[in-house]
Amino acid sequence: MSLKEFTGNRWTKFTFWALLYILWVIWLGNFWWLFGLAVIFDIFITKKVHWNFWKKRYKEGEKHDSANDWLDAVVFAVIVVTFINIFFFQAFKIPSSSMESTLYTGDHLFVSKLTYGPRVPQTPLTIPFTHNVIFGRESYSTLIQKDYRRLKGFREVRKGDCVVFGFPHGDTVLRKAPAEDYYTLCRLMGKKQVIENLGPVIVRPADKVDHYVKRCVATPGDTLEVREGLVWVNGEQQEIYPGMQLSYKVVTTGGRINSKVLAKIGLNLDELWFDANLPGYPAMPLTGKMLEKIRTYGNVVSVEANIDEYPADYPDSYLTIFPFDAAYHWTRDAFGPLWIPAKGATVELTAENMPLYERIIGVYEGGDPAKALEEGTYTFKQDYYFMMGDNRHNSLDSRYWGFVPEDHIVGSPSVIWLSTVKGKRFPTNIRWGRFLKFVRNK
Repeated sequence: MSLKEFTGNRWTKFTFWALLYILWVIWLGNFWWLFGLAVIFDIFITKKVHWNFWKKRYKEGEKHDSANDWLDAVVFAVIVVTFINIFFFQAFKIPSSSMESTLYTGDHLFVSKLTYGPRVPQTPLTIPFTHNVIFGRESYSTLIQKDYRRLKGFREVRKGDCVVFGFPHGDTVLRKAPAEDYYTLCRLMGKKQVIENLGPVIVRPADKVDHYVKRCVATPGDTLEVREGLVWVNGEQQEIYPGMQLSYKVVTTGGRINSKVLAKIGLNLDELWFDANLPGYPAMPLTGKMLEKIRTYGNVVSVEANIDEYPADYPDSYLTIFPFDAAYHWTRDAFGPLWIPAKGATVELTAENMPLYERIIGVYEGGDPAKALEEGTYTFKQDYYFMMGDNRHNSLDSRYWGFVPEDHIVGSPSVIWLSTVKGKRFPTNIRWGRFLKFVRNK
């Protein structure tokens, strides 16, 4: 038998696809799916059932219907892409500058779900190729809801990883302002006023909240502290990653710094504001390398880090900084110490530390915070993480909404397949140097 005859043999095809299917069922961990082998057997061997019922079966010599062939191709593509999105990779676009200069606004990514293991869909009734919205309305139905379950991945989330996850406060959104943090608005404006002006309220399942991307700076069991804008974990200063940037007040001799020079060193000009009264830039985001360059410019008089001490500068206040309690004198740059909850760990609860864990108990783990406080202890049911943007002074992250539950983790950015600059025309809007660039966590 020739190689062509062997590969084209129906039993060879059946054996190949059956083995792949069995491996997938083992990974899935639900052996009821083994009954699907009967379908694969019929597709390649017995051929009794017309499984692709939408596709016309042609007799020998019969002319093909192009419309039906296109329909078959579309259905096949939807099934394959949906399967890939659920278990392997998903496309994601960076919507903001919170991760600059590591990930830029306009970066289009492929997010690997294999790194930490894909989540089995909790809300399976979803329109293909959508996440939570289509034409301004929900693209999913909660008629079927399943418990959280994650398949085996290559590894756990590590400190320093760039991570895509579901926005923890995204379980409740406002119809007229879906991108805003509902809970923060309620604290600042009052729930009644927020709903009357921006409502109604939409409640979303955990796997249908909007996706964010940040860097994991602390993992379960760690104790985190932010001192003068820099992260310390378990008493040791965390590595300063190449893309991490802080905000600085840059005073000049009176004029602006040449915009081409600023763009050349990697600054996002859309984030810069020149104040003629200073004169200079009140809040210039700079990495370590950028800072060295800026200090060498002849028209720069001084460069000073913008560090918030308590009480924080407007608009930050205890109502915007986690845990939203006046007893905690924390700011974005002076935060903690804070212990990160770990699965199976038990914490003693008091009136003082209850604000730290109340949302975990009541929302993420479905418990009763009042009862837990009365009992005096609580044992956590899952792991939690602390996420921060590399653009430390322009990032709404865990400092503003707290812990990220393990069941909200989506995956790890792997490849930037396209990067575009807003407001420019093709081809000048494409960052060619970022085309097909692999994302390194550290």
